[in-house]
Amino acid sequence: MNFWMQTKLKSLLLKLDYKSDGITYRHPKRKVIFVGDYVDRGPQIPETLAIVKGMVDSGDAIALMGNHEYNAICYHTYVDSGSPLREHSPKNIKQHAETIGQFKGKESELAEYIDWFKTLPLFIELDGLRVVHACWDEENISLLTKYLGGNQLTDQALFDAQNGNDDLFKAFEVVLKGREIALPPAYSFVDKDGHTRNEIRVRWWEDSSKATYKRYSILEDIPLPDMPVPLDGDAKFYGAIEIPVFFGHYWLTSEPGLFRENVCCLDYSVAKGGRLVAYRFNGERTLSLSGFCY
Repeated sequence: MNFWMQTKLKSLLLKLDYKSDGITYRHPKRKVIFVGDYVDRGPQIPETLAIVKGMVDSGDAIALMGNHEYNAICYHTYVDSGSPLREHSPKNIKQHAETIGQFKGKESELAEYIDWFKTLPLFIELDGLRVVHACWDEENISLLTKYLGGNQLTDQALFDAQNGNDDLFKAFEVVLKGREIALPPAYSFVDKDGHTRNEIRVRWWEDSSKATYKRYSILEDIPLPDMPVPLDGDAKFYGAIEIPVFFGHYWLTSEPGLFRENVCCLDYSVAKGGRLVAYRFNGERTLSLSGFCY
Protein backbone atom coordinates (compact mmCIF):
# COMPACT_ATOMS: atom_id res chain seq x y z
CA MET A 1 0.00 0.00 0.00
CA ASN A 2 2.48 2.65 -1.09
CA PHE A 3 3.69 3.40 -4.66
CA TRP A 4 1.45 6.10 -6.24
CA MET A 5 -0.62 5.27 -3.22
CA GLN A 6 -2.03 8.67 -2.49
CA THR A 7 -3.32 9.13 -6.06
CA LYS A 8 -4.55 5.55 -6.36
CA LEU A 9 -6.05 5.67 -2.88
CA LYS A 10 -8.09 8.77 -3.67
CA SER A 11 -9.32 7.16 -6.88
CA LEU A 12 -10.29 3.92 -5.14
CA LEU A 13 -12.07 5.73 -2.31
CA LEU A 14 -14.14 7.67 -4.84
CA LYS A 15 -14.95 4.44 -6.67
CA LEU A 16 -16.14 3.02 -3.33
CA ASP A 17 -18.48 6.06 -3.01
CA TYR A 18 -16.50 7.88 -0.34
CA LYS A 19 -16.69 11.66 -0.64
CA SER A 20 -14.07 14.21 0.31
CA ASP A 21 -15.20 17.00 2.61
CA GLY A 22 -11.85 18.77 2.26
CA ILE A 23 -10.55 17.20 5.45
CA THR A 24 -11.22 13.49 5.14
CA TYR A 25 -13.13 10.92 3.08
CA ARG A 26 -16.51 9.79 4.34
CA HIS A 27 -19.25 7.33 3.49
CA PRO A 28 -22.70 7.62 5.09
CA LYS A 29 -22.89 3.90 5.95
CA ARG A 30 -19.48 2.28 5.56
CA LYS A 31 -16.01 2.29 7.10
CA VAL A 32 -12.65 1.40 5.51
CA ILE A 33 -10.34 -1.14 7.09
CA PHE A 34 -6.74 -0.60 5.94
CA VAL A 35 -4.59 -3.73 6.20
CA GLY A 36 -1.18 -2.11 6.85
CA ASP A 37 2.12 -1.22 5.13
CA TYR A 38 1.74 2.52 4.57
CA VAL A 39 5.46 3.36 4.45
CA ASP A 40 8.85 2.60 2.90
CA ARG A 41 8.02 2.65 -0.82
CA GLY A 42 6.87 5.19 -3.35
CA PRO A 43 6.90 8.97 -3.74
CA GLN A 44 3.83 9.92 -1.65
CA ILE A 45 4.31 8.42 1.79
CA PRO A 46 3.47 11.56 3.86
CA GLU A 47 0.38 12.23 1.74
CA THR A 48 -0.78 8.63 2.10
CA LEU A 49 -0.31 8.67 5.86
CA ALA A 50 -2.26 11.92 6.08
CA ILE A 51 -5.25 10.35 4.34
CA VAL A 52 -5.15 7.12 6.33
CA LYS A 53 -4.66 8.77 9.73
CA GLY A 54 -7.20 11.48 8.89
CA MET A 55 -9.85 8.86 8.16
CA VAL A 56 -9.00 6.98 11.37
CA ASP A 57 -9.15 10.18 13.43
CA SER A 58 -12.56 11.07 11.97
CA GLY A 59 -13.93 7.60 12.65
CA ASP A 60 -14.22 6.73 8.96
CA ALA A 61 -11.55 4.01 8.96
CA ILE A 62 -9.67 1.45 11.00
CA ALA A 63 -5.97 1.07 10.18
CA LEU A 64 -4.12 -2.11 11.10
CA MET A 65 -0.41 -2.36 11.75
CA GLY A 66 1.70 -3.97 9.03
CA ASN A 67 5.20 -5.36 9.34
CA HIS A 68 6.59 -2.13 7.84
CA GLU A 69 5.01 -0.06 10.62
CA TYR A 70 6.31 -2.52 13.22
CA ASN A 71 9.78 -2.38 11.67
CA ALA A 72 9.66 1.42 11.65
CA ILE A 73 8.78 1.48 15.34
CA CYS A 74 11.72 -0.81 16.15
CA TYR A 75 14.09 1.15 13.88
CA HIS A 76 13.29 4.43 15.65
CA THR A 77 13.13 3.05 19.20
CA TYR A 78 16.30 2.97 21.29
CA VAL A 79 17.21 1.10 24.46
CA ASP A 80 19.05 2.69 27.39
CA SER A 81 22.41 1.73 25.85
CA GLY A 82 21.61 3.90 22.85
CA SER A 83 21.17 0.98 20.46
CA PRO A 84 18.08 0.76 18.24
CA LEU A 85 15.74 -2.21 18.63
CA ARG A 86 16.05 -2.77 14.87
CA GLU A 87 19.66 -2.77 13.72
CA HIS A 88 20.71 0.07 11.42
CA SER A 89 22.33 -2.37 9.01
CA PRO A 90 22.81 -1.51 5.31
CA LYS A 91 19.78 -3.69 4.48
CA ASN A 92 17.55 -1.99 7.05
CA ILE A 93 18.81 1.49 6.25
CA LYS A 94 17.88 0.87 2.62
CA GLN A 95 14.43 -0.37 3.58
CA HIS A 96 13.61 2.75 5.61
CA ALA A 97 15.45 5.27 3.40
CA GLU A 98 12.46 6.30 1.28
CA THR A 99 10.32 7.12 4.30
CA ILE A 100 13.10 8.99 6.12
CA GLY A 101 14.03 10.89 2.96
CA GLN A 102 10.47 12.08 2.34
CA PHE A 103 10.24 13.37 5.91
CA LYS A 104 13.55 15.24 5.71
CA GLY A 105 13.04 18.56 7.46
CA LYS A 106 9.83 17.17 8.99
CA GLU A 107 11.38 14.72 11.44
CA SER A 108 9.01 15.71 14.24
CA GLU A 109 6.07 14.82 11.99
CA LEU A 110 7.59 11.41 11.30
CA ALA A 111 8.09 10.91 15.05
CA GLU A 112 4.39 11.63 15.57
CA TYR A 113 3.48 9.01 12.98
CA ILE A 114 5.79 6.47 14.65
CA ASP A 115 3.95 7.09 17.92
CA TRP A 116 0.65 6.69 16.06
CA PHE A 117 1.79 3.36 14.60
CA LYS A 118 2.06 2.05 18.16
CA THR A 119 -1.69 2.58 18.62
CA LEU A 120 -2.71 0.54 15.57
CA PRO A 121 -4.37 -2.83 16.19
CA LEU A 122 -2.43 -5.92 15.16
CA PHE A 123 -5.65 -7.76 14.27
CA ILE A 124 -9.38 -7.27 14.63
CA GLU A 125 -12.41 -9.50 14.77
CA LEU A 126 -15.73 -7.81 14.13
CA ASP A 127 -19.20 -9.16 13.49
CA GLY A 128 -18.64 -11.85 10.87
CA LEU A 129 -15.12 -11.04 9.71
CA ARG A 130 -11.48 -11.05 10.77
CA VAL A 131 -8.70 -8.81 9.50
CA VAL A 132 -4.94 -9.14 9.98
CA HIS A 133 -1.91 -7.94 8.08
CA ALA A 134 -0.38 -11.30 7.16
CA CYS A 135 -1.64 -14.40 9.01
CA TRP A 136 -4.62 -15.26 11.19
CA ASP A 137 -2.99 -17.83 13.43
CA GLU A 138 -5.25 -18.58 16.38
CA GLU A 139 -2.50 -19.79 18.69
CA ASN A 140 -0.28 -16.75 18.17
CA ILE A 141 -3.18 -14.30 18.20
CA SER A 142 -4.31 -15.80 21.53
CA LEU A 143 -0.77 -15.42 22.89
CA LEU A 144 -0.62 -11.78 21.79
CA THR A 145 -4.10 -11.03 23.16
CA LYS A 146 -3.14 -12.44 26.56
CA TYR A 147 0.27 -10.74 26.67
CA LEU A 148 -0.97 -7.38 25.39
CA GLY A 149 -4.29 -7.41 27.19
CA GLY A 150 -5.90 -6.74 23.82
CA ASN A 151 -4.76 -6.23 20.23
CA GLN A 152 -2.46 -3.19 20.48
CA LEU A 153 1.30 -3.07 20.93
CA THR A 154 2.72 -2.10 24.31
CA ASP A 155 6.20 -0.78 25.03
CA GLN A 156 6.89 -3.72 27.33
CA ALA A 157 5.88 -6.25 24.66
CA LEU A 158 7.99 -4.43 22.08
CA PHE A 159 11.11 -4.61 24.23
CA ASP A 160 10.43 -8.17 25.43
CA ALA A 161 9.95 -9.47 21.86
CA GLN A 162 13.27 -8.00 20.79
CA ASN A 163 15.16 -9.06 23.91
CA GLY A 164 14.72 -12.73 24.60
CA ASN A 165 11.03 -13.63 24.66
CA ASP A 166 11.14 -16.03 21.73
CA ASP A 167 7.46 -16.99 21.86
CA LEU A 168 6.39 -13.35 21.74
CA PHE A 169 8.88 -12.57 18.96
CA LYS A 170 7.52 -15.50 16.96
CA ALA A 171 3.93 -14.35 17.48
CA PHE A 172 4.69 -10.90 16.05
CA GLU A 173 6.58 -12.49 13.16
CA VAL A 174 3.74 -14.86 12.23
CA VAL A 175 0.90 -12.37 12.54
CA LEU A 176 2.73 -9.53 10.74
CA LYS A 177 4.85 -11.49 8.24
CA GLY A 178 3.17 -14.87 7.84
CA ARG A 179 4.25 -18.44 8.44
CA GLU A 180 7.42 -19.66 6.75
CA ILE A 181 9.01 -23.05 6.15
CA ALA A 182 12.55 -23.90 5.09
CA LEU A 183 13.14 -25.07 1.54
CA PRO A 184 14.91 -28.38 0.92
CA PRO A 185 18.71 -28.22 0.68
CA ALA A 186 19.98 -26.75 -2.61
CA TYR A 187 16.78 -24.76 -3.17
CA SER A 188 16.63 -20.97 -2.85
CA PHE A 189 15.24 -17.95 -4.65
CA VAL A 190 15.85 -14.21 -4.95
CA ASP A 191 13.06 -12.05 -3.54
CA LYS A 192 11.67 -8.76 -4.89
CA ASP A 193 14.38 -6.80 -3.08
CA GLY A 194 17.25 -8.90 -4.42
CA HIS A 195 17.84 -10.96 -1.28
CA THR A 196 18.49 -14.71 -1.50
CA ARG A 197 15.92 -16.66 0.50
CA ASN A 198 15.93 -20.24 1.74
CA GLU A 199 12.43 -20.10 3.20
CA ILE A 200 9.01 -19.56 1.69
CA ARG A 201 5.87 -17.94 3.05
CA VAL A 202 3.10 -20.48 3.01
CA ARG A 203 -0.63 -20.71 2.45
CA TRP A 204 -1.52 -20.85 6.14
CA TRP A 205 -5.16 -21.58 5.36
CA GLU A 206 -4.21 -24.89 3.70
CA ASP A 207 -3.57 -28.24 5.39
CA SER A 208 0.20 -28.70 5.21
CA SER A 209 -0.13 -32.47 5.53
CA LYS A 210 -1.61 -32.54 2.03
CA ALA A 211 0.73 -29.97 0.45
CA THR A 212 3.87 -29.87 -1.63
CA TYR A 213 6.33 -26.97 -1.58
CA LYS A 214 5.02 -25.81 -4.93
CA ARG A 215 1.37 -25.79 -3.84
CA TYR A 216 2.00 -24.57 -0.29
CA SER A 217 3.95 -21.45 -1.27
CA ILE A 218 2.14 -18.13 -1.59
CA LEU A 219 4.75 -16.98 -4.10
CA GLU A 220 3.43 -17.21 -7.61
CA ASP A 221 6.45 -17.01 -9.87
CA ILE A 222 9.38 -19.02 -8.47
CA PRO A 223 10.32 -22.62 -9.35
CA LEU A 224 9.70 -24.91 -6.36
CA PRO A 225 9.82 -28.69 -6.00
CA ASP A 226 6.54 -30.56 -6.25
CA MET A 227 7.45 -32.73 -3.26
CA PRO A 228 5.65 -33.06 0.11
CA VAL A 229 6.53 -30.60 2.86
CA PRO A 230 7.68 -32.15 6.16
CA LEU A 231 4.88 -32.87 8.60
CA ASP A 232 4.58 -30.34 11.39
CA GLY A 233 2.42 -31.38 14.29
CA ASP A 234 2.10 -27.78 15.49
CA ALA A 235 0.93 -26.38 12.17
CA LYS A 236 -2.74 -25.35 12.16
CA PHE A 237 -4.66 -24.12 9.17
CA TYR A 238 -7.59 -21.78 8.66
CA GLY A 239 -10.59 -24.01 8.14
CA ALA A 240 -13.25 -23.68 5.49
CA ILE A 241 -15.95 -23.24 8.14
CA GLU A 242 -14.26 -20.21 9.76
CA ILE A 243 -15.66 -16.72 9.24
CA PRO A 244 -14.13 -14.69 6.36
CA VAL A 245 -10.61 -13.40 6.90
CA PHE A 246 -8.98 -10.51 5.01
CA PHE A 247 -5.27 -9.66 4.87
CA GLY A 248 -2.56 -8.00 2.76
CA HIS A 249 1.24 -8.36 2.73
CA TYR A 250 1.90 -10.90 -0.01
CA TRP A 251 2.52 -8.91 -3.21
CA LEU A 252 0.27 -10.96 -5.47
CA THR A 253 0.58 -10.37 -9.21
CA SER A 254 -2.35 -12.35 -10.57
CA GLU A 255 -5.85 -11.10 -11.28
CA PRO A 256 -7.67 -10.25 -8.03
CA GLY A 257 -9.44 -13.32 -6.74
CA LEU A 258 -10.19 -15.46 -3.72
CA PHE A 259 -7.95 -18.14 -2.29
CA ARG A 260 -11.11 -19.67 -0.88
CA GLU A 261 -14.65 -18.48 -0.23
CA ASN A 262 -13.60 -17.32 3.25
CA VAL A 263 -9.98 -16.30 2.56
CA CYS A 264 -9.18 -13.01 0.79
CA CYS A 265 -5.82 -11.29 0.20
CA LEU A 266 -5.98 -7.65 -0.89
CA ASP A 267 -2.31 -6.95 -1.71
CA TYR A 268 -1.86 -6.88 -5.47
CA SER A 269 1.55 -5.19 -5.72
CA VAL A 270 0.51 -1.57 -6.07
CA ALA A 271 4.09 -0.71 -5.08
CA LYS A 272 5.33 -2.48 -8.22
CA GLY A 273 2.83 -0.90 -10.58
CA GLY A 274 0.06 -3.34 -9.75
CA ARG A 275 -3.44 -2.67 -8.47
CA LEU A 276 -4.76 -1.14 -5.27
CA VAL A 277 -7.56 -3.53 -4.37
CA ALA A 278 -10.49 -3.40 -1.95
CA TYR A 279 -13.30 -5.77 -1.07
CA ARG A 280 -16.74 -4.32 -0.37
CA PHE A 281 -17.96 -6.53 2.48
CA ASN A 282 -21.67 -6.76 3.20
CA GLY A 283 -21.69 -9.34 5.97
CA GLU A 284 -21.74 -12.35 3.68
CA ARG A 285 -20.44 -15.65 5.01
CA THR A 286 -19.38 -16.72 1.51
CA LEU A 287 -17.16 -14.21 -0.31
CA SER A 288 -17.46 -13.70 -4.06
CA LEU A 289 -15.55 -12.06 -6.89
CA SER A 290 -18.26 -9.42 -7.18
CA GLY A 291 -17.03 -7.92 -3.89
CA PHE A 292 -13.70 -6.79 -5.33
CA CYS A 293 -13.21 -3.18 -6.33
CA TYR A 294 -10.08 -1.78 -8.02
